[in-house]
Amino acid sequence: MARLTRAQQQERTRAAVLAAAREEFAEHGYADAKVDRIAERAELTRGAVYSNFPGKRALYLAVLVDSVEHADAAGTPSSPGPAEAPPPSGLAEAMGAFARVWLERLPLTGDTPAGGRLQSRSLTGLFDDEPGRTALAQVTALEGLLLALALESHAPYGAGRTRLVRLAELALTLLAGAGHLADAAPGFGDPFDVARACRHLADLDLADAWDPPYLPYVTAAHLVREPWEPPPGLPDLITGRRAGFEADGVIAILGTGRLEAAEEAVRAARPGDRVTVAVVTGDPAEIGRLLRLRIGDLAGCLRRAFAPEARPRLRLVLDDGAAVASAAGIPDPGDATEAAVRIRAGTILSRARGRGAAHAAATADDSPADGPATDGSPTGGSPATWPGGAGE
Repeated sequence: MARLTRAQQQERTRAAVLAAAREEFAEHGYADAKVDRIAERAELTRGAVYSNFPGKRALYLAVLVDSVEHADAAGTPSSPGPAEAPPPSGLAEAMGAFARVWLERLPLTGDTPAGGRLQSRSLTGLFDDEPGRTALAQVTALEGLLLALALESHAPYGAGRTRLVRLAELALTLLAGAGHLADAAPGFGDPFDVARACRHLADLDLADAWDPPYLPYVTAAHLVREPWEPPPGLPDLITGRRAGFEADGVIAILGTGRLEAAEEAVRAARPGDRVTVAVVTGDPAEIGRLLRLRIGDLAGCLRRAFAPEARPRLRLVLDDGAAVASAAGIPDPGDATEAAVRIRAGTILSRARGRGAAHAAATADDSPADGPATDGSPTGGSPATWPGGAGE
């Protein structure tokens, strides 16, 4: 037999740990699972487990990410393969279609509590620390934006000033509540009733206009006129395809504590701009996996519920090595980072940092009458043309 390379041996060890962990979590649940038993199931040492995963939480998240990726590749029993959805005929039908796909994960009567939670990808009790809770809230806000972008393609009214983010968040709240109840009392309630309730949410008017009161006070972007050297492509968490960074548009670099700012990048972008959100975190093993889990799970639902033309055009990458942040001139990115650049014709035209950075970079006057800036100072036109005043 050919001798395995070091990389092949590491991959085999990792696969063995994941398989053993899946069995352990399915039998005992997250709280009662033991790393020692996982190592014994995998016929490995405890040290071999920890050399691949820093702790039980990271291992549990890795098992869930692996299940999402395999489910997306294989499809479901009722919808084999990477199914393409027929286009819903309207907003209510789109809400119902998404809800039906999402609800397929719920455990049924007779499922064991541990196995049911693993099937439903439950995170109950997993994040009881403040960084984890903050990241989970921000990832959920990002999920609401992605669902809203898909729903807005079916809205019966103009998309100029009206958005469906609050409506999408309400639908996710209803679905998450059904999921938590199914964890505690499997078999209670009818998922088809929940899906019908989501359909009726489409009739609600939440007065969701895009007019945040803080935007006039956002610090102005800097006009910089620097060469843009795009980093190597990274996997797009929404499509699964590799995303390059050569096209014109806005790149927002957001820490996992500021993911809700992705909405500003989407709303402020100009027609034809490509919007990319590069997520950075100081904890890729746990918070990074949380992002991959939740966005991968949601993206799989969107692919099955919406036709390709209705899916979000936003690109989302996990910038583990900070390659995107470094290319954009953002030093020392972390979970609290909020920054953005605007790219055109191989040049960084504007850069912004802090609250409202994506809005500032996307809307900056990048055609100054006084000539291009080369020192990073905000220039061009009168101070009144800058969002939020005369700049820093």
